[in-house]
Amino acid sequence: MLALIPVRDATLPAGALEAAAECGDRSLLIGERVGEALGHLVGEVHCCEAGRFRPGAWAEVLAHALADEPVVVLPASPDGRDLGPRLAAALDRPFFAGAVQVSTTTVVVPRDGGRSMHTMAAPASFVATLQVGVRGVEPSDAVPTVTPAAFSVTDADVEPGGAGAGCPDARVVAVLAPDAATVDLAEAGRIVGGGAGLHDAAQFDQLAALGARLGASVGATRVITDRGWIGHERQIGTTGVVVDPDLYLAFGISGAVQHTSGLGHPDHVVSVNTDAHCPMMQLADLAVVADANEVLTELLALLETGDG
Repeated sequence: MLALIPVRDATLPAGALEAAAECGDRSLLIGERVGEALGHLVGEVHCCEAGRFRPGAWAEVLAHALADEPVVVLPASPDGRDLGPRLAAALDRPFFAGAVQVSTTTVVVPRDGGRSMHTMAAPASFVATLQVGVRGVEPSDAVPTVTPAAFSVTDADVEPGGAGAGCPDARVVAVLAPDAATVDLAEAGRIVGGGAGLHDAAQFDQLAALGARLGASVGATRVITDRGWIGHERQIGTTGVVVDPDLYLAFGISGAVQHTSGLGHPDHVVSVNTDAHCPMMQLADLAVVADANEVLTELLALLETGDG
């Protein structure tokens, strides 16, 4: 199996390490400045410098280059979800979207909104995307074996008569910044989360306002989504969304294992709770022993006056 990882501006997409691990650490990086995007990848890594993201053109070229690779797995990041089905069509292969487990013999795909898992026999050759944050992988400092890919993608490929000219790409008119309030939690770099320590649904309006100020998405624990104070798509944990933000601010969250096991490996954790010894406080880089409702109100007031 081969992990195909699209790279923008020397940055690995969400789920890149998981896709590589699922494929036995065999990876092909394609995109911009791929030699600078190795991150914590290990094993066998091939690099193809291909410039800006052009899924249509790339798919046509990759269909020839990867014809002998029976199983190709992409991370289910936005670019992976764009490139994956195009590549499957170009290769004339079955496509499995949003799988949680991929092997040469079986593919496991969630159905019914994640309430059931369907295990299917894998065909001889196929393309799949692997859900971000479900598999998990421990970062490694091992040095990968890096080699140039045996093919290239150039501007000539998208010109008339070029290898990728048969599948033209959309023209980019503008790139708008994502709305932090609605971005997929699994892809959010900053998250503000609320738990049972917040008194009522009004505090989640405050949490959303804080998220807007900080450029953060809003998450919650299961007890909150069960109360209907926020949608279930905002639930973080093993029975909700698995996340891996750079910054996680937890307001009134005690830190039950079902929640913390879905947090991934945040670079920084700030927890506000009256219980100094609860699990969430023990995980925090900065633990604030105080009432989360009062801290949230005061923090918003400081931000609104410009004193924060």
